[in-house]
Parts: sequence; structure tokens; C-alpha cells
Amino acid sequence: MQQPPHAENADVRMRGFARRTPVAVAEAWVDRACRPLPPEMTPLAECAGRVLAGDVTSEVDVPGFVRGMMDGYAVRAADILGASLYNRIPLRVIGASLPGRPFDGSVAAGQAVQIMTGAPLPAGADAVLPAECVETSGDGVSAQADVAPGAHAGRIGDDIARGTQVLAAGRVLRPQDVGVLSSIGVAEVAVVRRPCVAIVSTGNELLPAGSRPVGVCIADSNSPMLAAFVARDGGLAEPTGVVPDAPEAILDAMRRAADVVLVSGGSSVGREDFAPTLLTQHGTLAIHGIAMRPAGPTGMGTLDGRLVFLLPGNPVACLAAYDFFAGRAIRLLGSRPARWPYRSVRLPLARRITSAIGRLEYVRVRCVDGQIEPISVGGSSILSSTSRADGFVVVAPDSEGHPAGEEVEVTLYD
Repeated sequence: MQQPPHAENADVRMRGFARRTPVAVAEAWVDRACRPLPPEMTPLAECAGRVLAGDVTSEVDVPGFVRGMMDGYAVRAADILGASLYNRIPLRVIGASLPGRPFDGSVAAGQAVQIMTGAPLPAGADAVLPAECVETSGDGVSAQADVAPGAHAGRIGDDIARGTQVLAAGRVLRPQDVGVLSSIGVAEVAVVRRPCVAIVSTGNELLPAGSRPVGVCIADSNSPMLAAFVARDGGLAEPTGVVPDAPEAILDAMRRAADVVLVSGGSSVGREDFAPTLLTQHGTLAIHGIAMRPAGPTGMGTLDGRLVFLLPGNPVACLAAYDFFAGRAIRLLGSRPARWPYRSVRLPLARRITSAIGRLEYVRVRCVDGQIEPISVGGSSILSSTSRADGFVVVAPDSEGHPAGEEVEVTLYD
């Protein structure tokens, strides 16, 4: 893959970005770099939520026999033609047909077989007379209503006919889909392999995730957040723990066996931002610096055949960079739609949103009384702003923003 001119310098620290890549160009790079991973056979009990790798066609009829659809009596419809409360027609009960225990015999003229819902319809019978339509007496019953041939009897292949395509490739399997697969005798199914994603959090100031902040050190919040996003997008997250700001340690972590490596922190042009230089020296730094806010210091490239995303350490910027680029890659590798797994609505703005021409703006907002309220917060390190937000508004790079009252598209975090 051709490398943009600004990625040629091996060491960009303390130089700033010569230029920034438009978001659309970065997304296109991701799309070109990602092809669905190969399929793997997975037991039925483990395939819910997985992406089907190929079409599934039934090799059997479901059901494979004519079955009763009500509790009652299997009869010959012609025998009880004209039966009513005032014209009861007697029938002799010769046995019972139960689910899994069919009646071993045939129904002749004037006979009936007690039948339960789901049980096979006996030979000779062509309908089921519901239990509420009979009067019992001794070893017989009297029909108090008639039924048409085929009444209350399910046909062979009524649910699924042999040769029918049951599920199409690319479907994310739901619990009911698993039930359908089981009903046609599928014990394991080919699903797209889930991307393995190594999560590398860098920074001398970081404590392990979940630690209580102490002094000038802060808890790693990015790796658990990223792991949750990876799981949402169908990947297998493998956090490496906190990695110090040391080139050798970062390079070792970036070389972990994985389909995708997410490096959180050290992605910009500061003195200890080693990841871009390492990726340039040992792999390919295809893009570094995005025309968006937050998440401007994002980078992406390849190392030893794996995709590497350099995500900003500031949590909101990390979230935005993941959602726009790394998450897109993980979804595509897993054969899921590239688009965000969010819903969106259109609502009017309570206050104006301003933006600079030339960069995409990711604005956190709240829904208040049917309007959108931008959250006033400075910087991309305020992670709690994303919890307070209901979603975000994307301001296009050719726009200076939106005035109060204008209806805008809001992407909701739920």
C-alpha cells in the first residue's frame, strides 16, 4: 500500500504535523486494508453473536412427518361429516399418538386415535378433531363438530422445506437463529474468525486499570474501555497491561501475535511519543495526523502483517479514534458492517456549535427536552463527558458549525 508523503520521516517528535489527513481518506485506507478473516467451524452452543461465513441450506424437512397441531383425536374427516351438537357421531378410540411415541397402526372407518400436539398423525387419519369438540363415553367418543381434511394437521416441511436457504452469509447469529440451526440438524457452523486485538497502553504515569490514582500517577482507563469496544465490535481483546515509555518495550508489545494492535498513548509528536517512529522504522506508518478534533494525533499502519492503530492517550480522543478508524477495521475484519453500530436521530440544537474549517469536529451532546445541548468541556482528557453525553454530532470539515435551532443528526451512544 502506497505511503503518504508525510509518513516518510522516521522521527517526527517535536516537529509537529506537516499536514493532516482528511477523515474520509483515513477511512478509505482502513477499508482497503481490511478483508474478512477466514471462517472457522464453531459448535452450535458457541455461535450466537458470530457472523455466518456462508449460506446455510436445510438438508431435511422440518417437520419430517405430518403432525397434530392441537390436542384431540386423529380422525378421517369423511367419517364425521355433518357432526354437530344435535347430530353426534360415535367413534371408537383405538389408541394414542404422543410426541416421540406414535400410534403403531392405522385408523379405519369409524375409528379415532387420541393425539397430543406435535405427535405424528396416524396412518389413515387426515385431520384432528379438537378435544373440546368431542364427548367421551367409555372407550369411545362422540364427535360434536366436523372438520375439513387436513384440519389441525401440520404438513411435512411446514416449518422448513428441504433445500431451503435458511440463513444467509454475513448474518450475525441471534439466539433464535441458533434454534433454527439446531432444528435442521446442524451441530457446528462456519463463522468468520473473530479478530484478535492486542491492546497496548503506554505511559510512565499509568497505573494498572482499576487502581486508585496516587500522586502524579493515573489509572489506565483506556485499555478497559477499548477492550469493551473490541468485544462490542466482535473482536477478541487481549490487553497487555501498562507498558512504559521505552522504545524496546513498546516495540515488543506491538509485535504481539494479533490481527490488530491498538497502541494507546505516545501517538503524537512529543519527546516520548515513540510509537510513530517505531512503526516507521520497523513497519509502515501509512497515516499520521488526522484532520479532526479530538483524535488529531492518530496514526495507522502495518507491522509484520498486522494492522497497527496509534490512538491518542487522552481518553476522549482515544474513544473517537477507535470509533472512526480502529473499530471500523475490526468490524470489517470480522465481516460486520463498517458503519457505527449506533442509531441516530435528528433534533434541533439548543445552542450553536462552532467549528474550524478544514477539520471534522466530534461534539459530545445531551438530549434535553427534545433538543440537543452541546456539552461545554475543554480538552479531550475529560472522559466523564462521554458518560454525561447521550451521543455526538459530527461537524463536517467544510462547515463552520450549526446555528441554534438547526436540526442536526445526532449519533446516540446507545
